[in-house]
Amino acid sequence: MKQIPLDLSADQPQSFDTFVTGRNAELLERLKQLAAGADTSTHTASASTDRFIYLWAEAGAGKSHLLQTVATAVGARARVITPASAGDAFDYSPQISHYLVDDVDQLHDDAQIAAFNLFNQIREQGGWLVSSGKLPPTRLELREDLRTRLGWGLIYQVHDLSDDEKIAALLQATLTRGLEIPPAVLMYMLTHYRRDMPSLSRMLDALDRYSLATKRAITLPLLRELLQQESEEQ
Repeated sequence: MKQIPLDLSADQPQSFDTFVTGRNAELLERLKQLAAGADTSTHTASASTDRFIYLWAEAGAGKSHLLQTVATAVGARARVITPASAGDAFDYSPQISHYLVDDVDQLHDDAQIAAFNLFNQIREQGGWLVSSGKLPPTRLELREDLRTRLGWGLIYQVHDLSDDEKIAALLQATLTRGLEIPPAVLMYMLTHYRRDMPSLSRMLDALDRYSLATKRAITLPLLRELLQQESEEQ
């Protein structure tokens, strides 16, 4: 049988509803408040530390998901900045209210200077900044001035989900999609595939499409076949 494209790299639109909260309830509420700041009539120039948030966790915990979620909620007045962004991405603009800097720990030297300058401009002229990295600010190998700035605002660790929480989230997703998937299939997916929720969710979508395309029920053999196909495509 001809292989079916999996399209596992496609990112789905992120929202607060698609983020599984787990132990991150306080952080999620704070980010919702920060995103709602885009709707205020006054673009405050207050230097309040509440306008600067730093998120840290190992890869796969959902840092990028949360930054993209804020960007989706804010809309055109949000700007997502990554280490691969062009240099002018750090330029301050009154038309941008929310700056979202992902993987700040991977910024090259010039970008670190630009990020430091952007932080100061936001502090003086108004706006919000959320940044993310793999370690707490005190352990980042960055310029001292930028590292200090990152530690000046609110700092949250993004807690990964437990295996039970991931299974519960996947089961809820299957109910939302109207799918019938045995829990053993989800457990096998968790133990034999990438463990972060975005990857697991994409695999769940691929499994649903593969089941429809092959006209077969979702079973453990079908998942193994799909995982083998994904491995061959890499």
